[in-house]
Amino acid sequence: MPTNIDIAIIGAGPTGLCFAKALADTGLKITVIERQTEAALAEPAFDGREIALTHHSAQLMRQLGLWERIDPQAISALRDARVFNGSSLLSLNIGPENIRARNTRSENTASENTASKNTALADTQHSELGYLLANHLIRKAAYAAVKSSPAITLRTEAQVLNIQTDANQAQITLADGEIINAKLVIAADSRFSETRRAMGIAADMHDFGKTMMVCVMDHPISHEHTAWEWFDYGQTLALLPMNGLRSSVVITLPPDEMNQLMTLSEEDFNHEVSARFKQRLGVMRLSSTRHTYPLVTVYAKRLIGQRFALIGDAAVGMHPVTAHGFNFGLTGLASLSAEIKAAAAAGHDIGGASLLLRYEKTHRRNTRPLFLATHAIAKIYASDSPPAKFLRASAIRIGNRIAPFKRAVAGFLADAH
Repeated sequence: MPTNIDIAIIGAGPTGLCFAKALADTGLKITVIERQTEAALAEPAFDGREIALTHHSAQLMRQLGLWERIDPQAISALRDARVFNGSSLLSLNIGPENIRARNTRSENTASENTASKNTALADTQHSELGYLLANHLIRKAAYAAVKSSPAITLRTEAQVLNIQTDANQAQITLADGEIINAKLVIAADSRFSETRRAMGIAADMHDFGKTMMVCVMDHPISHEHTAWEWFDYGQTLALLPMNGLRSSVVITLPPDEMNQLMTLSEEDFNHEVSARFKQRLGVMRLSSTRHTYPLVTVYAKRLIGQRFALIGDAAVGMHPVTAHGFNFGLTGLASLSAEIKAAAAAGHDIGGASLLLRYEKTHRRNTRPLFLATHAIAKIYASDSPPAKFLRASAIRIGNRIAPFKRAVAGFLADAH
């Protein structure tokens, strides 16, 4: 006999789990389908990735019950951001004051009521751009939040063989022969989503031909809780400040150069990375395992289908330059879950075409401008041609002098909704 539920979520990454948790109190029957073992979800391994969270994302995590499950000492403040180009010490500097300037300007021009103004003014008092938190800790907290909700069924070590949808329902066939009927199917299975492909949805995918390495390193000079994005010639470096004299380090190189870096002994690796950062933080020492990922961005041609929707990286797989991937995942699940909650409360179809179209329109509006802007910036700063070098240096100089530009960048960094 088929299992009848309301919503099937394919993929138990942090976005898929958070989406399930967002709907846990609606009375809907929700099943999350995941290939991994439950043990892997309960105690996810360190994967090198540190996630930069906006204030909006942090608030959503509090509402979902994740924030309280994370050790406060594991959450680091992102107080400032600096963008470097080449060997120059000149940088584009972005701080919390740019957020306040941006929001205050909106305050003065918007015709809002007094209560809304007071709320907006309160939101400008942050002393940081956002927060830094390890990906595996987010995953662990999301799993714990889902396990605390009896409305959510977690199917682990399960593989989807087939999905079919019609006007009335979606039917999922698992490898063990089980059939699950649902009113709505959600794909949250990474930027390389097999579910997206199975549903016949194409995606704009750009492979930058580079490999990204992430690890944690100690250093004697303080980062002052400032994030760095350093577009050097022949490499891209990033530094995300953790608590203490420690940072998440990201190095992007061609695959052959990355292979050489990854095979170095720990001592040689420390020397090499310190030299790549030109000793600006002193002698850096590895304090974690090293992990590599291909540098690929994805934007789905469509975000929805018949009784089907994409969320998280399956919908929009961002370039890591803005560290906005999970922020967009949370923003998307918040807008889609709000639509579903309203439909369920009114007794309407939770997988209806009009509901899904509204989600698609909202999520495209929230993600497309930054995706395109980030993609363009990454392509320019990945080029070492003479015209590109001139443009790169000019952009840093001009950007520091144009307040509206800095406000826009600060808004993207700190307020991704």
